Order: sequence, then C-alpha cells, then structure tokens
Amino acid sequence: MLDVKRVLKAAPTKMRSQEPLQQLWTPWGEQIAGEWLSSNDARKAFCPAKDGERKLENGRTPILNEHPRPTMVRGNHTMLNGFWDYAIVSIPESGNGSKWRKSAAVLTRDEAVQAVKEAAIPETFDGKILVPFSPESALSGVHQTIYPDNMIWYRTVVHPVTLGGGEAVRQIGDANRLILHFEAVDYVCACFINGQFAGVHVGGYLPFDVDISAFVDPDDAFEIALCVYDPNDSGTQMRGKQKIEREGIWYTAQSGIWQSVWMEIVPEAYMQTLTLKGSADGRLFIRAEIGGDKPNAKLHIVVADPADGTIVADELLPAGIRKVRTEIATRAEHLWSPNDPYLYDVTATLEFGAAKSQGKQEKQEKLQQESQEIQEKPAKSQEKQDIVRSYCAFRTVEIKPDLKGIARFHLNGKPVFLKGVLDQGYWPDGLLTAPSDEALVHDITAMKESGFNMLRKHIKIESARWYYHCDRLGMLVWQDAVSGGGEYNAWATNRKPTLMRATWNKYRDDTAKHFAALGADDSTYRRDWSRTCDAMVHMLASHPSIVTWVLFNEGWGQFDACDAAERIHALDPTRPIDATSGWYDQRCGDFHSVHNYFRPLEIYPDKGPLRGYVAEYEKRHKRRRRAAHYAVLPVAQHGVRAFVISEFGGLAQLVADHAAVSRAYGYGEYDSIEDWRTAVRSVLDSAESLESRGLAGYVYTQVSDVEEELNGLMTYDRRLNKFAQ
Repeated sequence: MLDVKRVLKAAPTKMRSQEPLQQLWTPWGEQIAGEWLSSNDARKAFCPAKDGERKLENGRTPILNEHPRPTMVRGNHTMLNGFWDYAIVSIPESGNGSKWRKSAAVLTRDEAVQAVKEAAIPETFDGKILVPFSPESALSGVHQTIYPDNMIWYRTVVHPVTLGGGEAVRQIGDANRLILHFEAVDYVCACFINGQFAGVHVGGYLPFDVDISAFVDPDDAFEIALCVYDPNDSGTQMRGKQKIEREGIWYTAQSGIWQSVWMEIVPEAYMQTLTLKGSADGRLFIRAEIGGDKPNAKLHIVVADPADGTIVADELLPAGIRKVRTEIATRAEHLWSPNDPYLYDVTATLEFGAAKSQGKQEKQEKLQQESQEIQEKPAKSQEKQDIVRSYCAFRTVEIKPDLKGIARFHLNGKPVFLKGVLDQGYWPDGLLTAPSDEALVHDITAMKESGFNMLRKHIKIESARWYYHCDRLGMLVWQDAVSGGGEYNAWATNRKPTLMRATWNKYRDDTAKHFAALGADDSTYRRDWSRTCDAMVHMLASHPSIVTWVLFNEGWGQFDACDAAERIHALDPTRPIDATSGWYDQRCGDFHSVHNYFRPLEIYPDKGPLRGYVAEYEKRHKRRRRAAHYAVLPVAQHGVRAFVISEFGGLAQLVADHAAVSRAYGYGEYDSIEDWRTAVRSVLDSAESLESRGLAGYVYTQVSDVEEELNGLMTYDRRLNKFAQ
C-alpha cells in the first residue's frame, strides 16, 4: 500500500529550495582552498597584452596530479591543472539579437558550435580560475553561476620546456605529435592555439583530444584558449541532475572544464584508444584505434602476472588499417571478483619502424626493465614505437537462472546478490569534480567497509580514475547513461508512477506524444544521447568493475528503450543491461528494475512477453530445458530477467554543522541519528530478506547527502559516516 503521508512529506517546497546553501568543505577541499585560494590576487581583472602574464604562487599540493587515464599510461605527460585566466562574457548581440541565435530561446547545438568557433578571445580577463573545478564551484575560486546567455573563456600559456625530454619536444611536428587532452568540458567548446582555431567538441561528459602539433613552435611558449557555452537545464543536452535553480533531487548546475587537462608527446603513429576486456575462460578481447598511417604497423600485446612476472600472453597483431579488433587466448587463471580484485599487467607496443621485435624469451627477461624505462623517459623517435602501460582482468558476468530457476546476477558462473548504493558523485566544494584522488578512494572504501559490494554511478560519467579504483579495490559498478532532454512533465515522470504502480508497465516510449511528456521530443537530443551512450560503452569497456549498463532512469528523456538496449547489447554483449530503471518498463533488457520509496518492499511479477535479445535467449533456454528434462521453476515466470529494486530507502537525517541546509529533504524523519541508523538497517534487512523470494539485488539511496537531500550514509562534507557505529 502506498504511504501517502510519506509521499507528501517528501514533496519539494519552494521555501526549502530558496534557502541559500551553507558552504561545506571536505577535508581535501579545505586543504586546497587554504593553499591556493587564500590570496585575493586571483580575483583581479587584467589585460595580458598590456599587463603581461600574471604569475601567482602555486599551492603546495598539486591539483589532481595523478595520471588521468590509468588504462593508457605513457612515460611523457604534463598536467595542466592549476590557475588559468578566465572571463565570463555575454553572447555577442547584433541588431536583431544574438549574432548566432535564430530565436529568442537558448542557442541550439549547431548555433552553439558556430558561436564558440567564431567568438573573439577577450582582451581583458576577469581573474584566475582553478582548473579543473567548474566556475560554479567554491574550489574554482570563482563561485559564480554561468547562465545560458553567457560564454566562459579559459586561457593559459605553456612553454615546451615543461613538457619533458628535450629531444622529444624538438621533434614535435616531425617525428612526434603533441596531444592536448580535455577529460570533460560542459558543454560545447572550441580550442584555440596561439589564436588559431584547433578543434571543437560537443558533449559535457566525454573526454576529447586535440592534436596541436601544427600550431606549436618547439622553441616558443604557446597560448591555449578555450571558449565554452553551456545552456544547462535550459537546453536539451545531456546534463544529468544539473539545474540552475536547484531544488530537491536536482542539484547546482555547473559549466566549463570540470575534469583534468593535460598534454603528452606521442610518436607520429600512436594508439588513440586501447580496450582490453578479459573473460573467465582466459580470452582477451582487444580493440585499438591507431592514429597515423603506417600500413606495416604491428600491435604487440604482452600480458603478465604481477605476482611473479610470468607472461600469460604474447601476441603480435597487424595494425596497419588504423583499427585493431581481435580476440586472443591467454594462460590467465586468476579471476577478478570483489573479494579478490586481481589485475594483470599489460604492455602494449605499437611497432611501425625498423625496430626489431624481441624474441619471447628475451621479452620475458626484459619486461620489468622495459616497464621501468616507460616511467623514466619518453619513447625515442628512432625506436619507431609507441609504448603504453595498461592492465586487464578476467571475469564473466551474466544474468541466468540459478538451480531453482530464479534469474540471478552471476559472476564467474556463481550467483552474487547485489548490495548496491546510489552514488551521485557530487561534492560540496567541487560539485561534479572530486577535490582529490584520495576523495574518490574514500567513498569507495567507506561503502565497501559498510558491507556493500556495488555502486550505481547515477546519471554521471565519472573520472577515469574512479573506475580504476573500483577495479583495483573490488567494487562492482552499475554505470548510468547521462539523462537529458527537454522539460519533463511532472505528472508523467513523477506523480503518476508514484501514485499508480499499475502504470509502470503500460506506458510506451516510442510515440511522439510520449516523447514530449518524457522530454525526448527533440530529435537532436535523441541523436546525441544515442551517440554519447555508445561512446560511453566503448570508453569504459576495459573496466572489469563495470558489470551493468543502465540506460534510462524514471523516464527522464526516455525514448525507444528497446532499440537502445538492442544497440548497446550489440556493442557489448558481455554485460547485462538495465534498460529502464524505475518505471515505464518496456519488457526488454536483463533486469525488471523498479524504484520503491513509498511502498512495502516486495517482488513484482514480470508479466507479458519479453522483447529483443532477452526474448531470444528465453526461447533458447526453454528449448534447452525441455531437452535436458530437469525440474526447475518455469523460466517464463521470470523470463530471464532478474528482479532488482534499483532505488529505495533514502531515509533522511540532518547532522548539525555538516548539512548545507537547515531542513532535511528525504524520506522519513527521526529524532536521533541512532533512530535513523536503526531505520536504515531495518529497511536494508527487509530488502535482503527478499533474496530467497527472487530478489537479485538492490540499490540503497544514497552514498552521501547532496545539498538539500540529507539521505546519505555519509554527510555531504564526507567528515562523518552516519551509518557507521
């Protein structure tokens, strides 16, 4: 039965959302602020042409200085995090309004691309911003909202001498390339080198690279400028939970650079991407994209056991067509699991010159020496090779019936009950940007020590290092696609499904009328969402910790979920898919996935015929079951979809001096933290008691408080674990 009283108490109010947020600092953010932001000099406007370059004393603690891409580590990279110049400017106006805008609304995607490409670099800058923190965050030093009629400019000057080895720098543009990496910029941006346009990117959650070799003189300093436009929730682009006027479950919007910026020198032919995906039977899937035309190129893959250095695979693969896609056999036997997150070392070498390939015995003897050389010096151009250090793991995940015929999540052939927590990835001082690498580790280990084995990364693509830490620490991950679209109809996406559970399985997502209700009526949004989701799957495929893709949440921007599930399954058949988390199930994907905040927890039957690849699997399994003549519960009772409660709980508890607001938003009110803790344990016990009745797993809401939402197991500032005794 629906708990109406609880529903009403959980409804957001204007009074609560209009309360200014109290600035909280994490321990890591507080250290950065003390070392980097204590001077007012960064807030002074200046003109570089007249005033010269303003030099500010750097803080003692480097800002997110770890290698941003642990799955592709070379020996020569330079971090560019730190102080940059910034300027917030209005979109230029012509006589009839915006120079690029065709209507009174915000810039469209194409208009935004044109705007950032054609905008003039400012002569005067407002001050300094601490990259990679977004200007809306406290840690940026700016702490200012960027509105849809604004653009933000970034600028910094780099001298090649800071890039490392002199020989490698001198050969930029000849035998070497200089690649500028942006891990994430929200939303449309154009990059300029020494005032010349070098590249444009659309999308706020994916990394992109710019080859700036042609614009750089190895003997002279060069200027990097970046122009960014972000309409936030006024547009239809992927934005997750960002909202300029935050309220309840919608959080402070952010713009611009929000993940690390860095450079590296690579050979004239190099690996642009590298995917390594191992299965429990020892097979290793390899996918690589190659930059540079070298018809005779070879990709040399060496997989070694870190325990004793034993080589378990050594393969030389043709790579002359700029793409490698193959599968090899290995002798790897140590499987990855949360209790034993075993990672194998991988050295990938792109060979495209006269360098002679070593014999296998010699390679094994020199593998350790080669790995050390990668760390200590850049690859020399005459070696005609690109060397990348990476890692891989071997494990298999799937949804299949257990011995009783109940669909379960299986890891390496054994059923695992999923005990998950919803992870928003928000921070009070950095917003979507964690203040340090240690902060990322803190959240993962805190949840693991609390007894959970899975994190659902919610409506956000996280820093690559977060996935790396989940890989090495043994935390399973459900990865959400980022939501977007136009304004959501509150009745369709929230009130109706909350009040009437019967509507969950009776709402199509492939009609024009329902596109509009779910905010998916913009064809540009639908195209960009599909491309971004595909790119996310390719980018994160190497991480063994990721065990499920979650496509849509509570109908936000949902459209054609079955088609999306088919496409993602074709891209990555090795992971299950939660096509529709919450409601408006389309009977596709590997999970029957519901949210339950206001009713007693129970198992809901999976009614009706399944669709897509799951239905095909169901038919095959039925045929196999009849042939084998073994007695199990009928597969059709649950199909081959596992039942999960993918959000529940959300019990709120305000902790004085650790909350950003004075009144709690969440589900439930408790007189003391002890009463709250008892209630949380009770609802978790209720969920776990359903395992014997067919529940495959759950996701409790949530890891930490976020702004008005005070329903976290930890406080927003991460200084107190409310759930721990």
